[in-house]
Amino acid sequence: MTAKIIDGNKLAQEIYDELDVDIRQLKERGINPGLGVVLVGEDPASVSYVKGKGKACARIGIYEETIQLPSDAPEEEILRIVDSLNRNSKFHGILVQLPLPEYVSEERVTNRISPEKDVDAFHPVNMGKMLKGEPYLLPCTAHGIQRLLLKSGYDPEGKHVVICGRSNIVGKPLAAMLMQKKEGANATVTLCHTKTRDLTSITRQADILVASMGSPRAITADMVKPGAVVIDVGINRVTDPTAPKGYRLVGDVDFDAVKEKAEAITPVPGGVGPMTVAMLLYNVVAAAKEITSLQS
Repeated sequence: MTAKIIDGNKLAQEIYDELDVDIRQLKERGINPGLGVVLVGEDPASVSYVKGKGKACARIGIYEETIQLPSDAPEEEILRIVDSLNRNSKFHGILVQLPLPEYVSEERVTNRISPEKDVDAFHPVNMGKMLKGEPYLLPCTAHGIQRLLLKSGYDPEGKHVVICGRSNIVGKPLAAMLMQKKEGANATVTLCHTKTRDLTSITRQADILVASMGSPRAITADMVKPGAVVIDVGINRVTDPTAPKGYRLVGDVDFDAVKEKAEAITPVPGGVGPMTVAMLLYNVVAAAKEITSLQS
């Protein structure tokens, strides 16, 4: 058995097609959904991510503006820019690209973003609403995984979902979302981490296995139940002398081995990543609709 490869680019395009209707309706009302991005420093990965998000915005008609600051920009300057974006009606969504320099408090900066414009959904208000099952906006990667599963025909309802990784960006929010008593959820969720004992015995129980560990090829074939659906969130750079750049990207799953055992699997790249960007833009449009409805 060779697994079905879940095409994140194709599913993300479906999201963009759905957003097109909402964006056209907003523009008919004179509203152009806008995203303000704050980028501190020139970390190659962060610069690449921000450029990718900008291209996606341009492709579907969302206004995007990136404010780039030097790597030694004072925290107070970053906070002042966030404050100005909060006040600026041109922007319905605000994103501060992480990670920030070590001397900057990520918590203080992300908490400064207005919850109504918090398209990463990291603000405590939005995290709390998500946990209660009454979300305003949802974290992009976790929401992207949920939508990817549903669009691929793998409804998590009644399934045992094992998530490896307890980050605030992926593991915790995904667990909270999938355990809700609502459509697209109703799963039995096990959240594993670095202190989990006998990890393999737990991952083998998974109907849906999510790998978000930040470790290349950490999930091996012997850790996967035959017929499981495997979602690989990891993006790791490994040395490869045969590659043009001397490296290549791999996930947290041993893709070549696991695809011979799973029913379906996401590739890296081209799996969860495109869905994360799509759900960011989804949040910008959702925020634009909500903010402008309150103003009218």
